[in-house]
Amino acid sequence: MQVILLERVAKLGQMGEIVDVKPGYARNYLLPQGKAMNATEANQAVFEAQKAQLEARNLETKKEADALAEKLGGQQFIVIRQASDAGSLYGSVTTRDAADAATAEGFTVDRGQVALERPIKELGLHDVTVVLHPEVETSFTLNVARSNEEAELQASGKSIQELAAEAEAEAEFEIAELFDDIGAAASEDEELAEAVEGPADDAEEAEDKDEA
Repeated sequence: MQVILLERVAKLGQMGEIVDVKPGYARNYLLPQGKAMNATEANQAVFEAQKAQLEARNLETKKEADALAEKLGGQQFIVIRQASDAGSLYGSVTTRDAADAATAEGFTVDRGQVALERPIKELGLHDVTVVLHPEVETSFTLNVARSNEEAELQASGKSIQELAAEAEAEAEFEIAELFDDIGAAASEDEELAEAVEGPADDAEEAEDKDEA
């Protein structure tokens, strides 16, 4: 099926090009989204008549996308999720979650603009690509954590594995200190017992000498 592109479409072509696409792709995406029209002679004449207007509109939307990309690029948004100690999420973070996280911070981002190869299923920092315009892309970071405190630590550069190792080391240190305290207390008890028994033994020895 041939269509006329009304804007640049990634991996397909530029505005005004006539390209071959699968009928389902055209009917379900390109045509309803206003990205293309059927490549008939009548539509080609319509496109030529509207070309200048389409190019002007494209330029305006590109400028708006450039401005948003400048502000959005490099931002980091926190997403709180439940996860195992190993860092695996009980669920996943999707394109909708990414768009909602950015929107909550004042940026206008639609889930359809977010490009994820696959849903996020691990704690940590994840780069997310956003297509704001056919010619404008940027990216931001999702900081997926179990709490805001954990998110701050991840933002400082520590991975979930490092955080888990630190927590384990701290627990082992506390256990070691506890045993040291128990050992020290036992030693003090022994010394006290010896100190108490010592004078008694001396008194008994003195009594034995007197009797002799």
